Amino acid sequence: MAADPGAGPHPPPDVELAHRRTTWGVMRSRTVGTPREGVPEVVVVPGLAVADYLQPALCELGAWTRAHLVELPGFSGSGEPPHPLDVAQFTDAVVQWLDGSGLDRVVLAGHSSGTQVAARVAVRRPGDVRALVLASPTVDPRYRSLRRVLLAWRRNHALEPPSLDAQHTSERQRAGLRRVRHALSAHLADALEDVVPQVRVPVLVLWGDRDRLCTEEWARELAALAPDGRFRVLPGAHSFVWTAPDAWSAPIERLALELP
Repeated sequence: MAADPGAGPHPPPDVELAHRRTTWGVMRSRTVGTPREGVPEVVVVPGLAVADYLQPALCELGAWTRAHLVELPGFSGSGEPPHPLDVAQFTDAVVQWLDGSGLDRVVLAGHSSGTQVAARVAVRRPGDVRALVLASPTVDPRYRSLRRVLLAWRRNHALEPPSLDAQHTSERQRAGLRRVRHALSAHLADALEDVVPQVRVPVLVLWGDRDRLCTEEWARELAALAPDGRFRVLPGAHSFVWTAPDAWSAPIERLALELP
């Protein structure tokens, strides 16, 4: 089913919804919290084909700053793209969203495949991004084939609660299997470790201690590859942002407040 603007999961009434046109389709965003003097705002890029699972984690960020969750074209509540997009085109969509948002000097946080998009945005817009957060980064080179990543996903899935599937189901159904498979293939072909060394702002890598889609070794390697990198272990599997939405808020806030 086509992803029409405004359709899809409906956030709580205290979440501000907005739609912004890009070359790659209309992007819906969710905003919580209030801007605070001297505190950068946070922009969050979600994982593959879904966004609703990040609502609680977004609200945790909104307790200390204004935070925005962008929904990529073709997924969740965003509009129909002209064709299935690759990582570079998702990146361009987020760049266009940032350009039209009036925001600058933000902390940009990606989760899962959203880390691949967020890192490329940080390279393209170093003046608009003050710091980059890579939470549960993908795709670990050990799993960079369709067969291996699906096996890793199955191992990780056994550690995630049934409530996560309940969150994802309607969004994945709206996107459709063909679009999800195309996006997965596009992300498998993208090497995050080639992008991170080009990021000239502080990079924080967050890794769940039960993550089976990303190894601790690779997550630490990403932090080491960044010119200004740091690493933090949090409790949970790949989707720790769902099982412990408050866990990432404190390290991101600490990073934000340390920025010059």
